[in-house]
Amino acid sequence: MKPGKNLSIVIPLLNEEESLAELCERIVGVCKERSFTFEIIFVDDGSTDSSWKVISSLASQFPEVKGIRLSKNFGKSAALDCGFRAALGEVVITLDADLQDSPDEIPALADMIRNENFDMVSGWKKKRHDPLSKTIPSKFFNGVTALFSGIKLHDFNCGLKAYDYKLVRSLHLYGEMHRYIPLLAKWNGFTRIGEKIVEHRPRKFGKTKFGIERFMYGFLDLLSVTFVTRFANRPMHLFGTLGTLSFLVGLGLVIKIIWEKISAIYQHLPVKREVVDQPIFFIALAAIIIGVQLFLAGFLGELIIRQQKSKGDSVISEKIGME
Repeated sequence: MKPGKNLSIVIPLLNEEESLAELCERIVGVCKERSFTFEIIFVDDGSTDSSWKVISSLASQFPEVKGIRLSKNFGKSAALDCGFRAALGEVVITLDADLQDSPDEIPALADMIRNENFDMVSGWKKKRHDPLSKTIPSKFFNGVTALFSGIKLHDFNCGLKAYDYKLVRSLHLYGEMHRYIPLLAKWNGFTRIGEKIVEHRPRKFGKTKFGIERFMYGFLDLLSVTFVTRFANRPMHLFGTLGTLSFLVGLGLVIKIIWEKISAIYQHLPVKREVVDQPIFFIALAAIIIGVQLFLAGFLGELIIRQQKSKGDSVISEKIGME
């Protein structure tokens, strides 16, 4: 499907009723100043305040506003995934709804995608208005992720990003995978990833929805996204390799033990211990069993993949401005 607009601006949100009107008015002003054709897609991730009423009101005032309401709080990744699937823009911009991301950055980010041939541009909040309890773990997390991935970004989790529409069509986000969109993009073949220093404003309303636990979960998600992106469509490559190695190690140990006994009998030497009395025999047997199980796990994984494709885990309860 070809894009029908210059920009799609996707905004996931949770309980941000106070900031939505101001954010919308500023986005509309910036985009109209540059004569963009655009749409604003608010994705309400199960808010319990009046956020959906505010979105409905904004949609009646601005024809560019669309809304998606999820049936409960599925998380930022699921909200972004719904917004990406609905986006019709040549360039897709994401930003948070708390007014800490400035809409004034939108034109420059869009130009980097349209005119500088980037697949993706990630914002870098070089000067942050956050306490040390957030900035220090964030720097450590970003440093480890950059080292692991080979992608030279300072802020992987910045909500302000720009994407070519082809890239967002290739993504399927769930869990907490939004932190690793640059990795997913790279492993999907979109390697032209840039960075732009962006303004980070102090929070004007409410409080952050993320605690320190997101950094603890982050490294587990890094392992998860590595497995999913590299082996989701070929589990036999992982499980089959590990299973074969384990089986061969176990088989080699068994052959060694039996050969030693046969050699001792042939040379008329005393046999110190029977094969089944040696601990290494049971280690070898366990390695063989584990190897067979891993191989079967890979085989079953291949069968499952051929039977079904991935399905989203979010449920949309309402839409505004969409067919």
